[in-house]
Amino acid sequence: MVVVIAGITLGLVSFNAMPSPRQALQNEAQRIALLLQLARDEAIVRNRPVAFEAEPERYRFLMREDNTWQAIPSEDLFREREFKRPPVALLMDPPAPGQTGNVLRIVFGREPVDKPFVLTLTAADVTVAIRADGIGHFTVE
Repeated sequence: MVVVIAGITLGLVSFNAMPSPRQALQNEAQRIALLLQLARDEAIVRNRPVAFEAEPERYRFLMREDNTWQAIPSEDLFREREFKRPPVALLMDPPAPGQTGNVLRIVFGREPVDKPFVLTLTAADVTVAIRADGIGHFTVE
């Protein structure tokens, strides 16, 4: 009887430790939504544009220094990260201006109000959307 209970408990723990593709993408979207909100706030506080840049395998945050985009110095929160289950297709509605190829870039300016958008992440036949309302709220659907 003890072996059966231990087996069931171990099965439940391992089942919860390995999230489904949907849960994994949902978790990734939640992390990105929080980081987008921080990036928007960072652009306002530092009075410089901050960009979220993503490609199918990874994403990163950049800050505009002079006329070039550079990694945000000494900010562990904004470091480059790889998607947990790549590749991830990203689609923005309305499309980001100047988007080319597989690289998506969302730029946050110094203004507290921006255009609303929906960022859709798709991986392994699972789709999750991040909705931005333009005034700093990001929700995952």
